[in-house]
Amino acid sequence: MGIELAVRQYRRRFVRPLHTAHGLWIWREGLLVRLRDSLGRVGYGEIAPIPWFGSEALEEALSFCKVQGGEWQTATVPAGLPATQFGLGCALAELNGERGFSGDEPAIAYICGLLPTGAAAMELVSQRLAQGHRTLKWKIGVQAIADEIYLLQRLIEKLPQHIQLRLDANGGLLIDQAEEWLAVCDRINSDPQTAAIEHLEQPLSPDQVPAMIELDRRYQTAIALDESVATVDQLEGCWNQGWRGVVVVKPAIAGSPQRLQAFCQSHQPQMVFSSAFETVVGRRAALAVASRCSSAQAPALGFGTQGWFADDWDTLTPAELWDRL
Repeated sequence: MGIELAVRQYRRRFVRPLHTAHGLWIWREGLLVRLRDSLGRVGYGEIAPIPWFGSEALEEALSFCKVQGGEWQTATVPAGLPATQFGLGCALAELNGERGFSGDEPAIAYICGLLPTGAAAMELVSQRLAQGHRTLKWKIGVQAIADEIYLLQRLIEKLPQHIQLRLDANGGLLIDQAEEWLAVCDRINSDPQTAAIEHLEQPLSPDQVPAMIELDRRYQTAIALDESVATVDQLEGCWNQGWRGVVVVKPAIAGSPQRLQAFCQSHQPQMVFSSAFETVVGRRAALAVASRCSSAQAPALGFGTQGWFADDWDTLTPAELWDRL
């Protein structure tokens, strides 16, 4: 037998459901994979798809793994399975002894803290600041725009001047709504005495890249693409369309980590790396990709997802989590 492939499925509940423009997210589901060779060497990986974000469905990933019949038989994972590409690619890299993310967690100051949607953000903002976050993210596009703009103004009043805030619309705005938000952001950013809006993330649906290029040209506040660049293929496509602004990439669903690294080295895009709410297995692998691709002056990492689940998995090693499942 060559390389043994074992798969275990997981399901974990959010402490509080994550509300985005895509809907309510209550459970995070995915797969852990383990590769083991005849010498006893082991490599762990995680397949953490988000189908509504642009990856394959969990069932597709599981079906591909089952077809392997308990043995890693192929060096190629189809392009339509980007989360599977990442998970198995990382497991194989660890098995082969490639250097992964072996250092300490990045300091909290360099991680963007996630706030809940709506008025609930007001309850947690002080806690996030006390934890040491200097960049925060707040999801919009889930309530009436007038209500959210009012809440934004209240939120800005609570934030110290040195804090940066990211607004994430998850592609849920119409063009006129995006214009309204950008005008508000420009007004906030024109006041040097307040916290700043770092960028407005994915204001329009993923296929509206030309419109977002135009918005990025017209307003001072930066726009960041997210759902539009979910995979390396999409990232390359947006680059070819002329996008040169900020891109938010979730390595766990982007596809081959080697291709992503090659793209970064070739084009040096303005990149923000972000979590896909993966377990410690995928988190370590995603942070490894981020560390290899990021510049010294990279923006805060979008990995402020620990503590969002009703379990203690964030404290476990990959081997301990594997044994737990």
